[in-house]
Amino acid sequence: MARPLSDQDLLALADALAAGAWCSGETLAAAAGISRAALAKRIAHLRDWGLDVETQPGLGYRLQSPLSRLDAEQIRSALAPYTQAYLRQLDVVLRTDSTNQRLLEAGHAADPQMLFAEMQSAGRGRRGRVWRSPFGANLYGSLAWSFPAWPPQLGTLPLAVGVACARAIRTLGIDDVRLKWPNDLRVGAAKLGGILIEQRGEAGGACRVVIGIGLNISMSAAQAGALDQAWTSLAQACISAGIATPSRNLVASVLIDALIAALLQFEASGFASFLDDWNALDAAAGQAVRVTGGAQEVIEGIACGIDADGALIVDSAGRRRHLHAGDVSLRITGTS
Repeated sequence: MARPLSDQDLLALADALAAGAWCSGETLAAAAGISRAALAKRIAHLRDWGLDVETQPGLGYRLQSPLSRLDAEQIRSALAPYTQAYLRQLDVVLRTDSTNQRLLEAGHAADPQMLFAEMQSAGRGRRGRVWRSPFGANLYGSLAWSFPAWPPQLGTLPLAVGVACARAIRTLGIDDVRLKWPNDLRVGAAKLGGILIEQRGEAGGACRVVIGIGLNISMSAAQAGALDQAWTSLAQACISAGIATPSRNLVASVLIDALIAALLQFEASGFASFLDDWNALDAAAGQAVRVTGGAQEVIEGIACGIDADGALIVDSAGRRRHLHAGDVSLRITGTS
């Protein structure tokens, strides 16, 4: 009886293709000790994972982009000393439904704890959107953090985290990263990443948050599928900036450093210390926008930054409107 196909079998094949060079089917099958037909089935499984595997008669197989898997030890070793002092647990898993869901269900005793996954089967974004999570193409991670008491401006935390993510990306050499209220990272008019924060706790008592980050690293158009918005990747942004694309392990460590520093800053001084930075990074400032509310109210006007409570300020029909996130959608429609 044939041995059941395991994740380790598929990982070995993914690693054999990782360099992005052509590999003959004969060589790959011989290395795995399997038939060419069995190899074809494994290639199909890799495609099911979201890996972009090309096939060419006479050449064999290759990945469209080189693959570098996440490694918890590499990520941890690159962390700043202050981060290592605070971060209690760091894990990388092959796959999961959602890194946010896994940490929401995990015990808080190991907080702060960080979880990355090579792929997600049920990654999610704000307002119930599906987050595309092909294997090894992007960065999917969540950080669980326990506050000793409910922060008075907890609703502004996604904005503070946005500033932290932008700081991390700028550290990597991408100076034109911007923030789109309330939780998107952008380069130009295209989405680079997003933030989803979920919380547990009782008002007035302890509060636990799980901060989910999705960051496009090297996702191809085929891997992205039919996304309903313009998107870009860190690799594309690096090409435009004329710099080399950093490894996903380095991006992960820089991101954790920025998140831990920002959470400590938020604990100490709230959102006030992030406000100027957020407004300086605002992708919508001075532009015509359309805001759709949960009751389908539509507000059109000029975006004028955010206020101290994190509300979007829109100059509409001669008056200033202060709009809180909730179930609200912002679309940038043009330049004023």
